[in-house]
Amino acid sequence: MISTGYNPALVALSLAIAVLASYTALDFGGRVRDGGARLRWAWLVGAALAMGGGIWSMHFVGMLAFEMGLPAAYDLGRTLLSLLIAVAVTGAALAWVGRRQAARWDVLVAGPIMGIGVAAMHYTGMAAMRMPGNLAYSLPIVALSVGIAVLAATVALWLTFRPTGIWQRFAAALVMGVAVAGMHYTGMAAATITAEELGAHSAHLAATSVDQQNLALYVAGVTFVILFLAMLASAFDQQRIQGELRASEERFRAAVAAVRGVLWTNDPQGRMTGEQPGWAALTGQTRAEYQNYGWADAVHPDDRQPSVEAWNATVTSRSTFVHEHRVRARNGLWRHFSIRAVPVFDGHGAIREWVGVHTDITEQREAEAELRESNEEIQRYAYIVSHDLRAPLVNVMGFTSELEAVREELQTLLRDHPQGARINDDIAESLGFIQAAIIKMERLIAAILKLSREGRRRFDPEPLAMTRLVRGIADAQRHQADRKGATVSVAEELPEIVADRLAVEQVFGNLIDNALKYLDPARPGTVEVTAGPAPGNRIRFAVSNNGRGIPPQDHGRIFELFRRSGAQDQPGEGIGLASVKALVRALGGRIEVSSQPGAGTTFIVTLPRGPVTGRSAAITHSSDTMSLAAE
Repeated sequence: MISTGYNPALVALSLAIAVLASYTALDFGGRVRDGGARLRWAWLVGAALAMGGGIWSMHFVGMLAFEMGLPAAYDLGRTLLSLLIAVAVTGAALAWVGRRQAARWDVLVAGPIMGIGVAAMHYTGMAAMRMPGNLAYSLPIVALSVGIAVLAATVALWLTFRPTGIWQRFAAALVMGVAVAGMHYTGMAAATITAEELGAHSAHLAATSVDQQNLALYVAGVTFVILFLAMLASAFDQQRIQGELRASEERFRAAVAAVRGVLWTNDPQGRMTGEQPGWAALTGQTRAEYQNYGWADAVHPDDRQPSVEAWNATVTSRSTFVHEHRVRARNGLWRHFSIRAVPVFDGHGAIREWVGVHTDITEQREAEAELRESNEEIQRYAYIVSHDLRAPLVNVMGFTSELEAVREELQTLLRDHPQGARINDDIAESLGFIQAAIIKMERLIAAILKLSREGRRRFDPEPLAMTRLVRGIADAQRHQADRKGATVSVAEELPEIVADRLAVEQVFGNLIDNALKYLDPARPGTVEVTAGPAPGNRIRFAVSNNGRGIPPQDHGRIFELFRRSGAQDQPGEGIGLASVKALVRALGGRIEVSSQPGAGTTFIVTLPRGPVTGRSAAITHSSDTMSLAAE
């Protein structure tokens, strides 16, 4: 048996190599998933060389630190084989857990493979020793060293692909380096060396010791140079990433400015902290003034409390903040802003900060207010005009009745007159024209009054089972369908929506009625009502028929007031589709038509699943009413 020991300086050097190699491998491994295909493989190779080469270098220096009192040399082939094993198994393990589709449990596969490979590298390196002695191992301690290797490798891989900061990464590298060194020296402790020849020459041993120290320094020096170059490459890549981040930030700020927005950030608790140049430029507040909730002092007094309460509720729920309020600008004027803010999460699901944008919508709100005022004025004019027209129309209708009675008296007086029959016919024809004009004018006035009332209408949203509702409309028009020999089919399970029942019934009732009116008598008529999802949590309803169709040039005109398309062989005043469009727009939706002459027509009505409330609904409704009244 031979007394053994370690060179403290070389042990410290081996530990330093292990820690530095671990840090470099962690840094490279963390970039594997984030890079493109080419960069990914480059970082993977670099991480494998850093980890495998660093572990091998630590192992080799640790073996050179082993003082056993016997001259030793190393077989070049087996030594290089141990290096190849270290790099290969490390690269394979990193590649497995570095896949984009890799899950957390994959480290439980790659870790043991890598640990066993590192142990194989260690004992292959031990087998490369050439010395005048016999080498034996304690199996329990060997098993312990393999267990340490597996555990260290698993932890290393878990840390490599876990988001960490620089200090967290350094601590992980320190723990990992100590674990790798612990595995090596545990493996060395498992070895028992028995000398074949006693009484080794002390002078020869001293020379051998110097050679081992020099060899250790050579290996360590080359390793440090390689790791330094690797870390230099990492630093250059970090500069590239920072440059891309700066460019991305500049693009984002430019985009915010392009939409007349102000960018700001808050801490995880929702308090405004740090430098906020955008907010300061807008409001003129200093940092001390807008800190915490001081920003609320720049909000309009009527909007201040609701804004703070809405913001606190959003911070508590960790959701997206959507709000509107008025802010006092630097020039003292109140500006209207739309606000949207989102939480930014770290890798552990905690909120790191809030990022928000104030978008100036003052001109939009002013235009909407003017539009509402204009629409209300037009509605009042329409009501007044149509109401005032009714009074003289009633007089005309009354006097026409009087003329009809006088005509009968004239007919008696002119019975013997040679021109009596002609005069009577002329009077009858004239009265017929007057009565027809009165009826038409009455219908037009009624249409204007109807649209005027639609403009002042208030909706009462409720959940609607659309299948039952539309089938009820179809059943109400079954007599008309039977008379035309047509069938009306409604798809099963139409999606439910929340909307005003009467308005929806008017929309689909009018569309089904139109579909039945304009069927082609040359073939059996069919009307189908179907539905499907649409973007933005909306439903797209389609009312289709195989009727005579609408020419493309009339697709837009049919929605205009008093406009009709094709042969005027069906009764109507041209207000039905105009009213449908107004109602659909008021419900927050839109209506489109697809049609070809002879091929049929499909009206597509897109409605939101939920109710339209607040300012947007009123604006849309009044805007549409104004355009219809103007037409």
